[in-house]
Amino acid sequence: MSSDWFISDANYASQHEIEGYASATSINRGESINLYVNTVDPSYTITIYRMGWYGGAGGRRVAGPITRSGSRQPACALDASVRLVECNWTNPYVLSVPHNTADPTDWASGIYLAKLTGSSGKQSYIIFTVRDDNRSTALLFQQSVTTYAAYNYYGGYSIYGEGSIGGVAAYKVSFNRPYLNLQRPSSGKGAGDFFSWEAKALRFLEREGYDLAYATNIDTETLPMSLRQHKAFLSVGHDEYWTRGMRDSIESARNAGVHLAFLGANNGYWQVRLEPGQFDGRPRRNMVAYKFSAPSLDPQYNSNPAEATYLFRGAPVNRPEASLIGVMYDYNSVDLDMVISDCTSLAWICRQTGLQAGSVLKGLLGYEVDRVDASSPAGITVIAASPYMVGTERRYANMTYYTHGSGAGVFATGSMQWNWGLDDFGERADRVNPAVQQMTRNVLNRFVN
Repeated sequence: MSSDWFISDANYASQHEIEGYASATSINRGESINLYVNTVDPSYTITIYRMGWYGGAGGRRVAGPITRSGSRQPACALDASVRLVECNWTNPYVLSVPHNTADPTDWASGIYLAKLTGSSGKQSYIIFTVRDDNRSTALLFQQSVTTYAAYNYYGGYSIYGEGSIGGVAAYKVSFNRPYLNLQRPSSGKGAGDFFSWEAKALRFLEREGYDLAYATNIDTETLPMSLRQHKAFLSVGHDEYWTRGMRDSIESARNAGVHLAFLGANNGYWQVRLEPGQFDGRPRRNMVAYKFSAPSLDPQYNSNPAEATYLFRGAPVNRPEASLIGVMYDYNSVDLDMVISDCTSLAWICRQTGLQAGSVLKGLLGYEVDRVDASSPAGITVIAASPYMVGTERRYANMTYYTHGSGAGVFATGSMQWNWGLDDFGERADRVNPAVQQMTRNVLNRFVN
């Protein structure tokens, strides 16, 4: 156990004193990963931690500190035609992860942080996931890395105009660059969206002792059958950007009886494509997202409409999110209370929570919220109907549950801030809520037992 993994705001390398990225978003146990580092310091160390509960410490050191000579890496290339920023750094530290078949806790599947510390004292993270593809577990925790990439402004461009150079969005973004999310505290410290959403759920789930394996949503596309090795699949964070393959994999798992839980909101909203890196040739290192410009600019919009990088719910994709998830994105940004509407139809889901119709979960509605739709499955139960205003119009965000014909249960909170109720680490520590924790237990325990 160690709390040494934590980087304070004061020590974060906010001026690019030290930064890095990994050659892959995930690796299987027994594989290796390259860690690329750029620093102004003459030397630095790498210390690697597995994130978890660990008695409240939040992490366990598994390697390091490893001392390396520092060097400045070349400027990252810009493809101005699509505003793609992609780095081609050299001299990586090659981390080989052992595969100890006798001990699954040795480099166990999980989310790992490589903490970079320059000789000046400035620090940042490189984040990656370790899988265990041969091990079946009760729950599969998905890290939503495509959304990390979407909101990554490193080099001046993300797929959002706000914050990008000249207010113009990129149409392609690369994993071959450090994470720099301007919307997160201290820009995420190199760890993307992890601390804002997924870290809280991870700490809760590991504290509760659930049998977990970890993967990214890129693995959801590349290893579709692996979802069936688990009783339930958890989309945990800000899971907004999916490929067609990701959607197919999750639907197929549900149809095979794998339970699904969506703990965030705005899931599977945009369809994207993945392409190889332009320099390293590694598969799925660049993400294509033309979004609202797709009808005029996406070369596959007309030639291969099933792969168009457009709204899942819109033509030509025509796969509304609610038909799978139960709910679909409606609005941002709100910061309000969640209101329970039905604890009777599915009494088990509210067991030992003290909740009933009209109960309020303070501060857990937002910042993005979902609603039911005409495409939601028949027989869906609305557990929460939380009011909010858009101008003079009153709308309702929904938490839902339905059972698919395969027997799979599908739970969706309809709110990004549900995760804030699970654990008091980091942002909004005051929002932790025992009723949210118990309802989450009720759902997951039903899935795994």
